Amino acid sequence: MRFAAGLLGMAVAAWVPLAAQAAPGDLANRQSEAERQQAALRNRIDSLQKMIDEREAARKEAADALKASESAISSINRRLRELADSSRLAEGDLASLEKQIAHQTEVLQQRRTQLADQLKAQYTSGLSPWTELLSGGDPQELGRNLGYLEYVSRARAQAVTEVRQDIDRLTALQKRADARREDLQRLTTETANEKQALVAQQKERATLLAKLEGQIEAQRAEATRLGRDDQRLSRLIDDLGVAITRQAEEEARRRAAEEARRKAEEARKAEEARKAEEARKAELARKAEEARKAEEARRAEAARKAQEARRSRDAEEASRVREQAEAALERGRGPSVVADPEGAGLRPADTTHPRLVESREPAAAKPVQAVKPEPEAPARPAAREDARPLVGGGSGLRRGLPPPVRGQVQGRFGVSRPDGGVWRGIVLRAPEGTAVKSVAPGTVVYAEWLRGFGNLIIVDHGQQYLTVYAYNQSLLKRVGDRVATGDTIATVGATGGQVESGLYFEIRHSGAPVDPAQWLAQ
Repeated sequence: MRFAAGLLGMAVAAWVPLAAQAAPGDLANRQSEAERQQAALRNRIDSLQKMIDEREAARKEAADALKASESAISSINRRLRELADSSRLAEGDLASLEKQIAHQTEVLQQRRTQLADQLKAQYTSGLSPWTELLSGGDPQELGRNLGYLEYVSRARAQAVTEVRQDIDRLTALQKRADARREDLQRLTTETANEKQALVAQQKERATLLAKLEGQIEAQRAEATRLGRDDQRLSRLIDDLGVAITRQAEEEARRRAAEEARRKAEEARKAEEARKAEEARKAELARKAEEARKAEEARRAEAARKAQEARRSRDAEEASRVREQAEAALERGRGPSVVADPEGAGLRPADTTHPRLVESREPAAAKPVQAVKPEPEAPARPAAREDARPLVGGGSGLRRGLPPPVRGQVQGRFGVSRPDGGVWRGIVLRAPEGTAVKSVAPGTVVYAEWLRGFGNLIIVDHGQQYLTVYAYNQSLLKRVGDRVATGDTIATVGATGGQVESGLYFEIRHSGAPVDPAQWLAQ
């Protein structure tokens, strides 16, 4: 797996910056912009891988052949470990089945012996139901003997049934044992084939090492090569640290911008709702005022018309009374009379009590009741996107770490190397195939062959702490795997052009190497 794939698996899942051109609340545009940013990130990672490949141009053919051979050896060793585990399980099952077969065979033999003894005893004694019946003996003794014979017959039939069941169980166990033997034979054959392939790869590697031996010895004398190797590893670790830090920063900026946008959108909607409510209330008040004025005008008009009607009625009544009085005077029928409007007849005129005309006011109209405005539902807050987990979120490292392997320490941190440069880590000498264990929990961020370091694996522990394991024979973990303290992540080897087997181990914090001796338990 290339470095680009490892870094992509570590960073792309959470590193999606906020789209600047996306309209607020437009999820489709934000998704499109996120995909564009993801493609840009992949292009940047591919560019980084190309830069690393360009730095490895020198002696590429021989180094590539060595890389392929050592990678193949790593894969074969991992397969051999899996086959060995499967073989151990098959052998254990077979041993258990063979024990069960032996026990079942012994039980079957015992039951056969018991059945034979019963048959022999019955034969030698000459006992049979027909013999007893024809013997002419005592009837009571005859009944007892027949009861004994019936009991013996039932016991014998039960023994025969148990023998048949034991034979069936033994047959089933033998079939299972034969199947496990076939599995074991298949695993043995596959293991032999893998070992042959391993021997072939080791021979090829030995040939390549012999071909490069002169170059390796010359390179050991060159401090510049050590400087290049050290710079290469430092650049790799710096790139990993920058990618992790940039991811966290851009994710924080994206969340802050999204939160600000959400709050601004909520404030805008709340302001629009407030203005709409005020406009609605003003419209209701205006309509209520117009209705009130219209009602007052209607009442005034009704009062005016009622007043005119009363005046008209009073004038008509006065004219009628006057005409009646004049007619009475002309006829000379007695004292003057006036019309009684209540009795609809005539009564004597009374000048001391003038008639009063009542007027009735029209009933007052009921005022128009204003409709209360219904409050609008408050604006719902914009939905927030699910937070994505950040990479490199571990708790870092603590002092007193267990060593990755047990072995003699060669070279100490900060001490000058015999062939130039200074030690940035330590080399722990150990036999090939020794298990390399993770010193702390973390995530594998690099698992690939690198010039000068062979099969290299890097674990991110969070808080900008990384551990580096180089010269490995086999890499047992892949990029993105989570590991715990003590998990086997590789096996000791001599890859990357090394002569002796061992593990090169570094601890980096914020990209800078630190002394492993201060962190590992003594």
